[in-house]
Amino acid sequence: MTITEQAKSSNINTSPSKNKLWFAAIKPPMYTVAVIPIGFGTALAYGETGIFHLNIFLTFLLSGIFIIAWLNLSNDVFDSDTGIDVNKAHSVVNLTGNRNLIFWISIGFLLLGLGGILLINYWLKDWTVLWLIIASCALGYTYQGPPFRFGYLGLGEIICFVTFGPMAIASAYYSQAQSFSASSLWASTIIGISTSIILFCSHFHQVTDDITAGKKSPIVRLGTDLGAKVLIISVILFYSLCVVLTLIKILPDNALIVMLSLPIAYQLINHVRQYHDQPEKVKNSKFIAVNLHFFSGLLLCLGLI
Repeated sequence: MTITEQAKSSNINTSPSKNKLWFAAIKPPMYTVAVIPIGFGTALAYGETGIFHLNIFLTFLLSGIFIIAWLNLSNDVFDSDTGIDVNKAHSVVNLTGNRNLIFWISIGFLLLGLGGILLINYWLKDWTVLWLIIASCALGYTYQGPPFRFGYLGLGEIICFVTFGPMAIASAYYSQAQSFSASSLWASTIIGISTSIILFCSHFHQVTDDITAGKKSPIVRLGTDLGAKVLIISVILFYSLCVVLTLIKILPDNALIVMLSLPIAYQLINHVRQYHDQPEKVKNSKFIAVNLHFFSGLLLCLGLI
């Protein structure tokens, strides 16, 4: 076998399969960022009021998943426009080669999501949840959508915190209780932080592409070493808030069951601390952060109910 043939054989063996690329493009684990805020807001409402409507909860979950599908697909479209995803093999646009098709599919998911929210509002005879979700979608659009592209200015984590923390949880809470709660607003900051950690970790492995495209992500601004330290502070803040909110009775004592997720937090911190400047190794940190978000959020929901 010649050297060229060996190289081709090596590329075939090491290149991700089409199925793996599609799995990475669809991002099934990322849909927990819809499940957890809706579950947490619902659990808060149940814990404070004893009210729980199963049909509204399930419809909200499905609508949230559709809206996340819109965000993921539209972000791929907008990133393809700037060229930042040129080296991203698992971009849906790169896999299909059809930017317009993916854009209109994303719009279809958005309409399905908003349709579910409309149904909830019809059941409630109240349009508050719809306006909250529309505002959340509009803010989510500014992350990558033109002409805003606030994510390119390093504001993505702030947008993520607001939309998947206070706004999403207030919407889920209101959909059950038809009222707002000051304590739920404070509690929502926990989920806002854990969701923002996912986005923060997604930047470590793509610093070069971000710089080339002019995207000033937090990791581009801070550098990977300082970024790893900021991650440690963020995780400590997350657990500290859980303790403080429990001590001041915003969360019930049972919420401290969230401490069972500490091994995942340690895994995330240790992984990023070791590999922050090694893109191929650190890229898995995003999925460890997803695990932390999901299991900590699930434990908090269990503690609330």
